[in-house]
Amino acid sequence: MDRRIKYTKKIIRNTFIDLLLEKDIKKITVSEICKLSDINRATFYRYYLDVYDLLDKIEDDFVSELKEAVPSNTNVDYSVSSFTKDLLTVFLSNKELVKILFNTNNNVYFLNDILELAYDKCKQKWQNDLPNLSDEDIEYASVFIFNGALGVVNYWVKNDFDKDVDEVAEIIERLSYFGTHKFIYKK
Repeated sequence: MDRRIKYTKKIIRNTFIDLLLEKDIKKITVSEICKLSDINRATFYRYYLDVYDLLDKIEDDFVSELKEAVPSNTNVDYSVSSFTKDLLTVFLSNKELVKILFNTNNNVYFLNDILELAYDKCKQKWQNDLPNLSDEDIEYASVFIFNGALGVVNYWVKNDFDKDVDEVAEIIERLSYFGTHKFIYKK
């Protein structure tokens, strides 16, 4: 891709993210983005249909970055903690975007993409480690664990990333393997 195109898209993206940090997407106009980015509307429309399409493209790029952070050929030793650290490191390097994605109305789609990524990795590991688990057992366990893990990540984001990646990964791993009992009653 041409450097000028990359630069223009980056300016549009950064301006849009700055605006989303200040106000709801429904109150952001293409004209406002163009004025602040110092581009004309035709340039914006060359790459995006509207502000929602821009948000979708940003989400797609972020999910691609998450997928690239996780090794595709994970071995048996690839732990929940390793997987979580890989994802959380990407989250931490995109703080503003993550805050926006966790707060926008369409974050359900964003979360589904992350759940699918996590599910595929965990299902592969569980099938290797526990061949007697049925697909239904894997489904129930994954729904329980992933929704809890996303709740922990959401709490971390809402608390302005107050813990380091290793701490959050450890919390998620302990809760995933041992539930709340061993987490709450640490000895």
